[in-house]
Amino acid sequence: MNTPVDPQYAASGPVPGGRPGRKLGPIADSVGSSHRAWLEPTRTSYLASGLTLADLSTRVPLAKSKLSELMRGIGLYPRWELIAGIAVILNMPVWPLQRLWRQAALDAQKTREWIERSSGKHPVTTSALVPPLEHGAFRETVEDAYRLYAQAFLPDGPRDTTVADAFDILWLSWNGALASPDMRRYAWNILRATVMAKTPHLDGRPELGTAAFDTVILRALTDDADRMTQVTESLQLFKALTRLPDLQLDVMVLRRLFGFTPEETSALLGLPKPMVQSSERYAERFLESVFNPAPETEGPTE
Repeated sequence: MNTPVDPQYAASGPVPGGRPGRKLGPIADSVGSSHRAWLEPTRTSYLASGLTLADLSTRVPLAKSKLSELMRGIGLYPRWELIAGIAVILNMPVWPLQRLWRQAALDAQKTREWIERSSGKHPVTTSALVPPLEHGAFRETVEDAYRLYAQAFLPDGPRDTTVADAFDILWLSWNGALASPDMRRYAWNILRATVMAKTPHLDGRPELGTAAFDTVILRALTDDADRMTQVTESLQLFKALTRLPDLQLDVMVLRRLFGFTPEETSALLGLPKPMVQSSERYAERFLESVFNPAPETEGPTE
């Protein structure tokens, strides 16, 4: 973590004697997922700091109105010099914030030359800093499983980038993770939100089509005809799966697509095993009703 520029602006609590400023508006609907990836944790750190936009404005070269726009994702994409200055004041880890900011800049069609020029006194670096020890240990424990879950929705390249983004967001939010009732659940919620933000959706539901070609069932089949039959059945199953509530979908992806045990699924999701098993039962009943609907009963004959 960086040290705040001035002790009075530490992020541990409200500024003594400070007055509440105007309430910060929501992030604009037009803000893309990669921009949100760093903007949301930055807003969270700002709101937890007890500072006002006026306080920030005295420390970074930006008017209150422009800071408000920056915190809502309105206007031009911000230069790294500004974001780095805010990060120092809010005591945020700069490396993960910078990586997420850089990716969003590229997604916003900013050139690499613009990215380098925007650094000011805060160089844009590709040399990673070391995250908190507990963060690194947690990542080592769950990263492979997180990558499998993301694989159900995304191709290999976007999958790896998305999982890396999720761990960077977790790093930015590490204090919140430690203070949460269950860090595993906190981290899973970040992963899920990050994956879903990058996943193609149809009628408001995530698409699962690419997962049909790398499931436990398919890997066990050697006959080409059997594999093609299973692919067809899997595609039908995946279409039905996307109609499940979020928790039931996650449980079925982990349990049925990738063969996680109830205990492993419980540990990954940060939920009690009975809740995982209950979610699986409800999902199975729904799928049964889709693929084997009850026969219609004829009405009384005259």
